[in-house]
Amino acid sequence: MSARPSLLYVTDLAYPARGRRYGDEDVFLTARLRADFDIALCHPLDAAALMDRFDAVVVRNSGPVLHYQREYDAFRDRARAGGIRVYNPLNGRADMAGKGYLPELTAAGYPVIPTIDRPRHLDRLPESDQYAVKPRTGADSIGLTFVARDRLADLAYGDILVQPRIDFRYEVSFYYVDDAFQYALHAPDPGRRWVLEPYEPSAADLVFARRFIDWNTLDHGIQRVDACRTRDGSLLLVELEDLNPYLSLDLVPDRTRDAFVTRMTASLHHFLETGPRT
Repeated sequence: MSARPSLLYVTDLAYPARGRRYGDEDVFLTARLRADFDIALCHPLDAAALMDRFDAVVVRNSGPVLHYQREYDAFRDRARAGGIRVYNPLNGRADMAGKGYLPELTAAGYPVIPTIDRPRHLDRLPESDQYAVKPRTGADSIGLTFVARDRLADLAYGDILVQPRIDFRYEVSFYYVDDAFQYALHAPDPGRRWVLEPYEPSAADLVFARRFIDWNTLDHGIQRVDACRTRDGSLLLVELEDLNPYLSLDLVPDRTRDAFVTRMTASLHHFLETGPRT
């Protein structure tokens, strides 16, 4: 490793994310990280060809993998074969591996939106006026549809997940670097997911979020725990984003943003010194 570690920073600066500005966030982050690292930005489709020239690959706002699944799988295979350090590490158990973890957590009794992937588990779903049907590898609500309960038995199970449509008060996200909580944001209007405001979590909220960070067992990296507040006041997991969580850094106070960058920088240094090669 050189005196200044080199990072290949993977981002799709032009991806048209609804309600988010991938390019702005990654331009900000790389500008700050350059104080400690030599950095080159690349599109996710170019990562496999370039990654062996750098000390580590940092996957950030790279867009939904389902748009380039074959190339992403090739990237993972090549990184593993070459012992490339990838941040977040590729052994994440949550969104990084698809959404199959949601039925697993449901069956294990975790506080998640009840989710099934097999018709024989229909009894695990509570009564609801409508049910959400989404691809197992979905993201950004791509492929999401809603059906009535009498249609659930006729669905083509295998690559889909089914959940009750939850009448929630608001969504809230908890942001972590490694296993350290950084900040929380919430969307007061359920119909406007990315219109976020700072949120002061309670001790119980942080216990809830930490359960999923602990479950995922990632020693390094950035994770976002997305949850919804139900009408009875409880929290249910919506998703655990451990591949390329958007951070909404433009919506937090300056000191919170600075603290996040400081923590991410320290995390990357520690990862380069001790983190496992893929």
